[in-house]
Amino acid sequence: MATTRPVRICLAASGGGHLRQLLDLRPFWEEQETHFITEDTPLAEGLAASNRVYLVPHFAFGQLRLQPFWKVAAAASRNMKAAWRVVRTERPQMVVSTGAGAVFFPVLFAKVRGARFVLVESFARFEAPSLFARLARRFADVVIVQSKRLHEIWPDAEFFDPFVLLDAAVKPKEDLGFLTVGTVMPFDRLVKAVASLPKNLRPSQIVAQVGRGGTRPEGMDVREVVDFGELTEILDRTNLVFCHGGTGSLITALRAGCRIVAMPRRADLGEHYDDHQQEIVSAFSARGLIEVAAEASEMKAAVQRALVKQPQRATTDPVALIERLRSLMSEWFPKQSGHYSK
Repeated sequence: MATTRPVRICLAASGGGHLRQLLDLRPFWEEQETHFITEDTPLAEGLAASNRVYLVPHFAFGQLRLQPFWKVAAAASRNMKAAWRVVRTERPQMVVSTGAGAVFFPVLFAKVRGARFVLVESFARFEAPSLFARLARRFADVVIVQSKRLHEIWPDAEFFDPFVLLDAAVKPKEDLGFLTVGTVMPFDRLVKAVASLPKNLRPSQIVAQVGRGGTRPEGMDVREVVDFGELTEILDRTNLVFCHGGTGSLITALRAGCRIVAMPRRADLGEHYDDHQQEIVSAFSARGLIEVAAEASEMKAAVQRALVKQPQRATTDPVALIERLRSLMSEWFPKQSGHYSK
């Protein structure tokens, strides 16, 4: 069916893995009038080269654990103003969001203005829902979860398990390591743990993405940020990845067939707003896909285990979720949801 009236879709997510999950849904949104709302990250910068992308100031409810109330309130105010300008300009008819705090107000404002809202709880949440999801669920038209445990907690939500193992063999890799702390904030504990490894356990070359203002160890090719295009090229050659416990970093490395040692961020050390990364690495470790070094003292043994095991490729397959989103769009906007030419 041909139409010149595409559905106005807003894809809202914070940086890192949240945003990458929305990119995986491309067959659903690429033929509609789509815009993104996200934070200022290298991934967002690359995305903006070929898509309409709006950046909103960083805000997270969990900041209250780390910062004074007035600072959090000021961040929320800046975020709200930017969110309202975008929603008023774009007038989205449908919003799909994987969270988190930075896009809460854009989603809320779009809903108030009449948009249909699909909440896709992040793949990063295995055992308990995020604060974003607990708040946004109250005004979502459809709630989608991606773990069996969350479906038990919210039986009225729709369940899609996207995780799949890949049969394709891993091609030979170089003696190259890649260290990444993600896109949100530095993670010096991980960087220092890798820097302290004995030479016989370290790759001959390590590219280290340490975040803005992160520690810069000697003997590594240190970058504050790495854009997504370069990241893909590096991982294609990398044998051993050291990373935080974010799903975006883990899935991207698993797709490339890298050996992985992950260190989850800890809330009590001010490394994140909560401890959901511990849930993530536990779930991936239970599947035999990664090794975990929760503490710096565990890094040496984790690397030794990683180096003697065969790497396994894995990814997320969103085909079923894409079809469900298409069916919702057809149901809500029957006169607009066909294909069209831009």
